[in-house]
Amino acid sequence: MYYNENTIIYFNGQFVKAAEAKIDLYSQSLHYGCAVFEGIRSYKTASGKTKIFKEVEHFERLQHSAEAVNMPYSWTTEELIAATYELLGKNNLLDAYIRPIVYAPANMGFVENKESFIAIQAWEMQPFLGDKLLNVMSSSFQRPNPKGFKITAKVSGHYVNSILASQEAKANGFDEALLTDMDGFVAEGPGANVFYEKDGKLFTPSVGNILPGITRATVLEICQELEVEVEEKTITVEELKKADTAFFCGTAAEVIGWEKLDDTVFPKAWNDSVSKTIQDAYKNKVIGKALQVEEVVA
Repeated sequence: MYYNENTIIYFNGQFVKAAEAKIDLYSQSLHYGCAVFEGIRSYKTASGKTKIFKEVEHFERLQHSAEAVNMPYSWTTEELIAATYELLGKNNLLDAYIRPIVYAPANMGFVENKESFIAIQAWEMQPFLGDKLLNVMSSSFQRPNPKGFKITAKVSGHYVNSILASQEAKANGFDEALLTDMDGFVAEGPGANVFYEKDGKLFTPSVGNILPGITRATVLEICQELEVEVEEKTITVEELKKADTAFFCGTAAEVIGWEKLDDTVFPKAWNDSVSKTIQDAYKNKVIGKALQVEEVVA
């Protein structure tokens, strides 16, 4: 699904076959989830070449994540970007999902590691949450307390929470989950941030109890470019259910709309929404197509 006998990965400074790469079974990452990663996409642009979207921001966040959990980090953003482009070329990939991961050596204790290792993988991926409007379930799980985790870091162990929430939603016949924070306010999806639309204006949870996603920041940029009003605020689930429509956004998910939350169907037709305008603008932005500041449907 992700690789075959010919797939090449970047592995600690070398390009090797994915099937031949090995990590230590005594790694602190395997036993305790102490690893950090990024999800990045490359796209075939309007010029026909491949472009990694916001590559600097992603690799800078990888470094931030590693440093947040005391993992030694010895790579530069420039060298990892260059390695990733070379990796895409070796695997003949244009549109790809890219997964760098920084992981720990053998360490069965809780002491700091003296070194870290890195791997970068890439593969073709269909839309992570599909391409149809989503049926979303209010999860019984909450996002981790920021005082218990480095919430702005993409740490592997954090995503056990995401897996449980997503599996719960699917087991109940939904497409994806919506998690609240420790105070019961809307936080995010298992792997994506949340926006909702009301009367032509967008709203999204404030930073503090969420991962401030790079795609979230891109949506905010698009709103500014298209002169769409957007507000970051504390949001209740009840308030969200009164929205005209809503969407998830993330590198893997891109921008994907919701049909309903629990039993509440959003009343505005997606194709007539400001949110759809944002979705289209995002699709253009990632392939390097200039945004057209046109009339936004309210």
